Amino acid sequence: MAGSKPNPRKRSTKAIAGKTAAKKRASRASIGRPAASRGPGRKPKPGKPKLSRAARIRRIRRSLIVLAGLGIVLVAVYFLWFRDSSLVAVDTVRIEGIVDKNADPALRPAIDSAAREMTTLHVRPELLEQAVRPFPSVRSVSAEADFPNTLKVDVSMRQPGAVVTVGSEEIGVAGDGTLVPDVDVSSSDLPAFEASEDPVDGRLVGEDLSIAQVLGAAPQALRPLIETGRIDDNGVTVIVNGGIELRFGTASKAAEKWRSAAAVLADPELTMLDYVDLSSPSRPAVGGSGHTLPSG
Repeated sequence: MAGSKPNPRKRSTKAIAGKTAAKKRASRASIGRPAASRGPGRKPKPGKPKLSRAARIRRIRRSLIVLAGLGIVLVAVYFLWFRDSSLVAVDTVRIEGIVDKNADPALRPAIDSAAREMTTLHVRPELLEQAVRPFPSVRSVSAEADFPNTLKVDVSMRQPGAVVTVGSEEIGVAGDGTLVPDVDVSSSDLPAFEASEDPVDGRLVGEDLSIAQVLGAAPQALRPLIETGRIDDNGVTVIVNGGIELRFGTASKAAEKWRSAAAVLADPELTMLDYVDLSSPSRPAVGGSGHTLPSG
C-alpha cells in the first residue's frame, strides 16, 4: 500500500539470514588454510615436548640393552643349536691328495667317516687327525667347509722313496725317514737297502736315515735307474744301473746333487765311467771308464 511503513521484523530476519550465510562462506573458505591464517583468535595445536638430554641418553641406553640381549640370544642359538644341527650336517665329502695307488684302502673310508661327524659350520680338525693317525703315510690333513653340506678334505701324503728291510720285513720309507707300512711296496721297483739300526718311533735313524733322505730326493725320471744305496768311505753312495756309483757324501743338498748327477748322466760325450763325485754339486767330478752309462 502506498504510504505504508516497512516492517522492521522482516528487515531484521533478512539481516540475520545474510550474516549466517556470510559466516558459512567464511567457514568453508578457511578449511585447508594454515592455522596462522584462520584468524587471530585461533592457536595451533601444541607439539610433543622435547626430551631433555638426560632423557635421550636413557632412551638410547635402553635400546642398546635390548639389542645386546637380542644379540646374546642369537649367539646362544647359533652355538648351542644351529651350527651343529642337521641343516648344516656334512653329507658330501671330497677327498683330495691321495694319489698313491698303493695307499691303504682303509684310508679314504676313515677320513669320510670322521668328516660326516661334523657340520660345515663346525669343522673339527682333531677328528680328522685322529682318523689318519693309524696311517703313517699321511703327513698332514686339513679341511675346508663348502656351505651348506660339503666338506673338502686335503691330504698330504708321504711317498715312499725306497724299500728298507727291517729284520725280515720289507717296508716303504719316505724321504724324511718315516716308515710307511700302510703303503704296499711288494710290487714296486723302488731301490732297496737293509737297515743297520732299529727304527725309533717308526723312523729310521743314523746312517739309515741319511740313505733314505738321499734316495727320497731322487727325481722321478731317475728312480727307475736306481738300484740301491749304502754307506761307505765316500759317505752316502747310490748305485745306478750298470754299477756306476753316485757319491753324495752327506745327505745335505741332496736335491741339488741329484740335478748335477742327472746332467752328468745325460752328457752325450760320456759313455763310460765308474763314479760321479757329487760332494760339491756345483763341480761334480767323474772318474773311471769301466762301466757303461745307463740308458733312459
